[in-house]
Amino acid sequence: MSLPEPGREAEAAAAVGFDLSECVQEPIHLLGRIQSHGTLLAVEASTGTVHTAARNTGSLLGIMAEELVGGSITRVLSPEDWAEALEVGDEHEVASLVLPVSLDVAGTPRMFDVTAHRQGPSLILEFEPRDVPLPHFARYYQGVRRALTRLRSSTAVVECCQAAVREIRALTGFDRVVAYRFEGENGPGEVVAEEVGDGHEPWLGLWFPASDIPPQARRLYRDNWIRVITDVDDTSVDLHPPRQAGSDLPLDLSNSALRTVSGFHLEYLRNIGVKSSMSVSVLREGELWGLIACHGSTAVTIPPELRAACEFFGVAFSLQLAAIEEREQAEALLASSERLGRIMSRVTSDLEASFLAGDGTLRTLLEADGAALCRGARIATSGTSVAPALLETLRTRAAELSPGTVWSTDRLSEELGRPGGGDLAEGGPAGMLMVALSRSGDFLAWFRRERPTARQWAADPSRPVQVGPRGERLTPRGSGAAFRAVVRGQSLPWTPTDRVTAQELWRTLTGLVLRHEAELAALNEQLRITNSDLDSFAHVAAHDLKEPLRGISNAAAFVIEDAAAELDGTTVRRLLTVRRLVGRMDGLLDSLLHFARLGRGGLHRVRVPLDRVLDSALEVAGERLAEARVRVVRGDLPEVYADEYRLYEVLVNLLVNAAKYAGDQGDRTVEILVDTLRPPAGGALRQTVVVRDNGIGIPAEHQDEVFELFRRLHGQDERGGGTGVGLAIVKRIVERHGGELWLESEPGRGTSFYFTLGQEDGG
Repeated sequence: MSLPEPGREAEAAAAVGFDLSECVQEPIHLLGRIQSHGTLLAVEASTGTVHTAARNTGSLLGIMAEELVGGSITRVLSPEDWAEALEVGDEHEVASLVLPVSLDVAGTPRMFDVTAHRQGPSLILEFEPRDVPLPHFARYYQGVRRALTRLRSSTAVVECCQAAVREIRALTGFDRVVAYRFEGENGPGEVVAEEVGDGHEPWLGLWFPASDIPPQARRLYRDNWIRVITDVDDTSVDLHPPRQAGSDLPLDLSNSALRTVSGFHLEYLRNIGVKSSMSVSVLREGELWGLIACHGSTAVTIPPELRAACEFFGVAFSLQLAAIEEREQAEALLASSERLGRIMSRVTSDLEASFLAGDGTLRTLLEADGAALCRGARIATSGTSVAPALLETLRTRAAELSPGTVWSTDRLSEELGRPGGGDLAEGGPAGMLMVALSRSGDFLAWFRRERPTARQWAADPSRPVQVGPRGERLTPRGSGAAFRAVVRGQSLPWTPTDRVTAQELWRTLTGLVLRHEAELAALNEQLRITNSDLDSFAHVAAHDLKEPLRGISNAAAFVIEDAAAELDGTTVRRLLTVRRLVGRMDGLLDSLLHFARLGRGGLHRVRVPLDRVLDSALEVAGERLAEARVRVVRGDLPEVYADEYRLYEVLVNLLVNAAKYAGDQGDRTVEILVDTLRPPAGGALRQTVVVRDNGIGIPAEHQDEVFELFRRLHGQDERGGGTGVGLAIVKRIVERHGGELWLESEPGRGTSFYFTLGQEDGG
């Protein structure tokens, strides 16, 4: 037996080696052929002129295609039937509306079922002979009514699917009816419910590779509720002319009931022993959720009325499925409301620290292994560690989304990997759900680890193409064996409930943050004005006060130089004291100016070797340390993220401090090292720089005072003198970096200064 046209094309492809990409890229809506049990006319809707006809119109309508093209449709339809077809074609989703029409075929009246739909400026008319009497309406009505009643009584998704396949099989008589659910938009599918006749192999629980239904086929399933193949070995019928004038493309048959299907798909059906098939789409919020797939071992013609009944059932099934899932979501959201309330009740102005508290409540909200909150330069994480590169990629993705949009994947490696650039998720989480918080890239995300899952496949998922009876082609079922494989690189999937919960948290959080931000903005504005006034006052006061001081100092110097011989010793000592006090005042004003400038200039933060900064600081402080016989001890000093010049100032001040307050014992040391510590204020462990000496120490009652401006615990001329501004400068520089400064000390046993330098930008 010779193969029909689609089969010959598939056979030709096999002869040169099957390329799966050809199947994926095939324009299945532009194949230019229809199934032979009916015929088709494409008519210019505005003029009624036929511009395309199937080549079997001669045998079915009594007029050859070449004669019909270019003529009026009224050669076939009466003006009244044409007007009704136009009216039906202008309605939305009209493929299920059937017009019974009696036509004169070679002098003999013949009944046809005609469906009409618009395709651009054309009206597509499809004629199917009615060779048997019309079925009683009650037959379909009672069947659909019973089916819908059973659907409504279903309370779970799988139960609903099982009811659907049972009722569809009862309506149609197909040998096998399965409910097939897709895993994601372009993922594989699982048989979740099945009704099968005796002697047929069960498929329940089997998975089918994503390549079985390529993307362009999924789009057509999404746009058409029903698809029927009467006979996989049908000799399909070409159209005349084969290409449309002006476009050089075949007629678009996307919404045609008679459209033939890809030769690859027909071969697929033959390989699983199917002679006829029908697919009813299951949609969820406009997207393809799955299919009700029907298979027969013999050729079957499904009359339009039955197609319409199954299509109506598919719509009702989709609605019932949506209602079940929405109820499950509502119940799950209600169950998580207590945890939501617990999370929101502890939120403070320090959102990152309070939101991701150590008890893991935020993670358990979505049964996640980790969570991260990114706002501006601040990122707080909880649970499983996440690479900085991944967080930066998520920030970029979040900036592309509208605030409140939820984006998720259970295959993070596939979704965010970069060709040639490695896998961003390598060694990290396998799944992620993220809700965008702002257009600047702020986000809240949950992460799940890899969960290897054992599955039974209807075909070897690593070999979707195998050698079959006619060569190398899609052969999904060579035997009754099921292929068992473990799926890796994938997390547990995120459910619609997870997405709804995340969005509800975003809504609650947004309202709270907006209130906090409004309050904070007002406080920040007051603080900005106050700081500006203080900085201006310090700068102007110091600058203006230095002028009269110079005058006083100069006047005292002139008196000493010009009249020292005529003055008594007491007067000269007093004049020298004036000059010394003026010098001290000048030093205090210089320190005040420097302290004020610290609040005005910006920071230039980069990754900088701490060893190099310490070497620079020792060029200044080293002489003082040597004079005090203080030995410098270095730890292993890594790179830190800081303004190099300001960090140099911090180290100089702390090292000079160690020289001033060295102890009396022989082995005097100051040690510089880096550790990972938790600051006294709490929060995560941080990289911490430690400067530790074994000097005289600081009494506990004075430890908070040492960071105050111009505060010294010793006399002016004791311990090397100074203005008492050094540690105040250290504190301000550390705080400008977003870090924390603290000390530990005991009199006679030395002092340890600790400081962090905030978070690195983007991580």
